[in-house]
Order: sequence, then structure tokens, then C-alpha cells
Amino acid sequence: MLALSGDIDREHAARLQQFLSSDPGRPLILDLQNVTLVDRAAVEFLVGAEATGIRLVNCPEYVRTWIAAERDSQPQPTPEPDLRE
Repeated sequence: MLALSGDIDREHAARLQQFLSSDPGRPLILDLQNVTLVDRAAVEFLVGAEATGIRLVNCPEYVRTWIAAERDSQPQPTPEPDLRE
């Protein structure tokens, strides 16, 4: 578990991404209980983190709402056509 606190902005999100990619494969939980402010880059990072299986716990409600909105606004992959006839 990694506890985050304070503000998370573009620079922090980039550093977190770099840190997390240096040790892939381990299950990870991000505790956001003490996060006070996030920007769009941080929310995009959190959306991507969840998509890779990282759990977010104690997420402030406004951040959770923003994550859901960001995830819903991303284009959905189109299914590949079935070429079998």
C-alpha cells in the first residue's frame, strides 16, 4: 500500500507513473485518504492506474466522481469485426 497526501498535479502524476512502472507485476493499493487536491493529469493517471488493476482506497468523493466522469468520457474501443462468414 502506498499512501498519498497533499496535492497531486501533473508533475506528481508523472513521478508516480515512473515509480509504479519500475516495479510492475506487484499488486498495489493507493490510499488517497490525505489527498487534498488533484488536477486533470492526476485524475487521468488514477483512471489509468485503476485500469491496470491498482486499487484506490479512501478516495475523496470529488476525486471518485471526477474519475468516473473521466472514464465515461474516454472513447470506448470498437470491437473488431467478425470476418468469419
